[in-house]
Amino acid sequence: MRAINKIIIHCTATKEGLPVTVATVTAWHKQRGFITIGYHYLIGLNGEIWKGRNEREIGAHVSGNNSASIGICYVGGLDVNGRPKDTRTPAQKESLIKLLRELKEKYPNSTVLGHRDYSPDLNGNGIIEEWEWLKACPCFDAKNEYKNLK
Repeated sequence: MRAINKIIIHCTATKEGLPVTVATVTAWHKQRGFITIGYHYLIGLNGEIWKGRNEREIGAHVSGNNSASIGICYVGGLDVNGRPKDTRTPAQKESLIKLLRELKEKYPNSTVLGHRDYSPDLNGNGIIEEWEWLKACPCFDAKNEYKNLK
């Protein structure tokens, strides 16, 4: 069993309303040289939670942070013009909370963060500010939205 201390949320960086499946993301990741999908879970537009990698397997979703983390990705993250936007549907939000609660029960010492929270703190002030993000993913403030989740 892996020692999990992080649950990291991602988005597919696809336009709002565009349906994406596990098979689609798996194909994208294989094109990048991954063995399979890098995430452990994917949440569809209708809130369906699909399994990706087995939780026992190390994911491929945040370089340098995969061995002790679970990766969750929701479909969306861009507006119709391709700019970052919180596109989560009500069903996705509900499913994400449900999944996070299950994972927090399983891994009680885990912290929930977004992929963008792993960007470098370029000015060294201890805060990852918007201008420092390597990417906007997951296009909402996961760290603060879920900090008190039980």
